[in-house]
Amino acid sequence: MKRKVNPVALLPIFVFLALYLGLGIVFEYIMKIPMGFYNIPIIVAFLVAILTACLQNREVSFDEKLEIMAQGMADKNIITMLLIFLTAGVFVGVVGRDSAESVAYFMLQLIPARFAVIVLFIVACFVSVAMGTSVGTITLITPIAVAVADASGFSVPLCVAVVMGGSMFGDNLSFISDTTIAACNGQGCAMKDKFRQNFRIAFPAAVVTVIIIGVLSMNTNINGSVHHNYNLVQIIPYVLVLMGGIIGWNVFLVLLTGIVSGAVIMLVTGQTSAVELVTNMGNGVSGMFETCIVAVLVAALCALIRVYGGFDALLHGIHHVFKGKQGGQLGMGILVGAMDIATANNTVAIVMANPIAKEMAQTYEITPKKTASLLDTFSCITQGILPYGAQMLVAISAVTELGKSISAFDIIPYMFYPFFLLVSSLIWIGVKR
Repeated sequence: MKRKVNPVALLPIFVFLALYLGLGIVFEYIMKIPMGFYNIPIIVAFLVAILTACLQNREVSFDEKLEIMAQGMADKNIITMLLIFLTAGVFVGVVGRDSAESVAYFMLQLIPARFAVIVLFIVACFVSVAMGTSVGTITLITPIAVAVADASGFSVPLCVAVVMGGSMFGDNLSFISDTTIAACNGQGCAMKDKFRQNFRIAFPAAVVTVIIIGVLSMNTNINGSVHHNYNLVQIIPYVLVLMGGIIGWNVFLVLLTGIVSGAVIMLVTGQTSAVELVTNMGNGVSGMFETCIVAVLVAALCALIRVYGGFDALLHGIHHVFKGKQGGQLGMGILVGAMDIATANNTVAIVMANPIAKEMAQTYEITPKKTASLLDTFSCITQGILPYGAQMLVAISAVTELGKSISAFDIIPYMFYPFFLLVSSLIWIGVKR
């Protein structure tokens, strides 16, 4: 089937964005529904977009369209992505929340109270890298951040913001993060290669963030410290997953190591029963179902758009604006950032941007590992500071449940890490040819 430049083929994407973003704005800011964006059934929005694509291009029969979608969904990278998502869900279900809290309280008691905010940032970085979820990290560590603020002279917005920043560090770098899984499998690169690319961008931003927090800490009057029981044995599964990923083990072996070690530790220490462990595994997998379905639907939708000539039209437009390899890299970053702003979900943004970015990478001669790194990094930059993103809403909700009042615009000025990550990314693009 001959492909051609056809801007109208991009209509399904705009239908999805209008439906999801439009209803999200109505729910969140007009109807004042808590977590309004996340009350929108994203799967239904994608189904409407697919219906729009099926109604287009009468030169292609409906049976042919079904075949095109099936070929898109049958891609090896899609299948691999789904299996990793589900296995990562099992790991999160097994280790639970106590392990993450143990990391935080251990470091808070080990390091002087004046550096408690630095500890919060480092703990959030470690936990999010180990768990592979920014929202999960924020859910676990934000109550501890509020306790640190109450027991010291640090402000609640600062403490919450550094936790959010640290969580985005791990969301960007973790081997079991859904964003990493989506970016690497979408571009066909090894996770360890993408990690090395990302680390060169993220580490300088994290170091500058620690320095800024340290300066603020030295100018703050400290009143007390936080004390709580912890269990260092529960940290072992996280450490094994982190080490296995850095060494370069196969991601399934890494996850299975974490699952087995976590299950043994939880059972031997009496933290859970065998029945509860199996139930937690099921709950962890269930938490990945929507992400898996979205990945499948996006693969089907993008297959139709590609055949219709939509991607060719988009690439044709990009070539007029972004010149050379550096321009192509910046174009990728803006593309996935725009997708994230529209969907308020960095995983969905990466999945949607993947096929377009892959064709851009071929045109601009950008390596798969660099492309995957750019997609993950820029999506995390925008997601980390979105006032209506899940991370921000979950943090605000956690603080509110503890009887305190805070808004996104109280937190954003202290979101040092995402802003420095943007600067580091732009420098990296400018220097690396």
